[in-house]
Amino acid sequence: MPRKPDEKIEQARDLYLNGSKLIEIANDLGIPEGTVRSWKNRYKWDGDSNATLQKNKCNVAIEKKKKSKAVEEVTDEVLENSGLTAKQQLFCIYYVNSYNATTSYQKAYECKRETAMVNGSKMLRNTKVREEIEKLKKEKCEYVLFDKEDIFQWHLNIATASITDFVSFGREKVQLTNMFGPVVDKETKEPVMKEVNYVKFKESDDVDGRLIKKVKMGKDGASIELYDAYKSMEWLSRNMDSGTERQQSIASQIIEAYGKRKDGEPDDG
Repeated sequence: MPRKPDEKIEQARDLYLNGSKLIEIANDLGIPEGTVRSWKNRYKWDGDSNATLQKNKCNVAIEKKKKSKAVEEVTDEVLENSGLTAKQQLFCIYYVNSYNATTSYQKAYECKRETAMVNGSKMLRNTKVREEIEKLKKEKCEYVLFDKEDIFQWHLNIATASITDFVSFGREKVQLTNMFGPVVDKETKEPVMKEVNYVKFKESDDVDGRLIKKVKMGKDGASIELYDAYKSMEWLSRNMDSGTERQQSIASQIIEAYGKRKDGEPDDG
């Protein structure tokens, strides 16, 4: 007798039949995409009746229509109250939750990251946008409490943060200089170049400042210090019950991977 699929498999199947992609299902449930693909083939999700599939698609279409109508209503209210468009309002909402202009713009306008990197910073220079952000930040401080899931997510973000989220570094060519200024080849009149190392900070509006412990200026230049990812992993392992099911799944994978590296085992990835 075949084994009955567990609850997570049923959740994945329902999402699939409602039109979600495998990668989206994996992200929602905090599991590898390959696992979802294996379930799809093993339990023959594509073999379910077309009637059920069409019904689910119809329900999705109805929900989308409702959301579209709701957006139109929000747009009218936003235009009347703040002079912002619906997408500008969305940008403000995303921004007060992430403090990342690039990501907020990309989510609100559904555009490429390159476009968002340019336009996100421009958006913050819009006076009405800044006023709306300040209003939302004030409301958030007054009415929204930091619950245990928020704290769990903060430690989760620290554990998964990368230094390249905050700085870029590498090698680049710059013009050689001496005590008299930039050096130019006497014959060709072309600048004399040399290759140097560089470290560049990303704009504060493009990063999540809540993950930064300290930024300071010293005699050797500026430096940035992040919160200790290992301490956050330890906190997560001690407070696993504080997170949602999805948060717990992601945290478990991170802690397991960290444990293997700490013990000297090779990383599967």
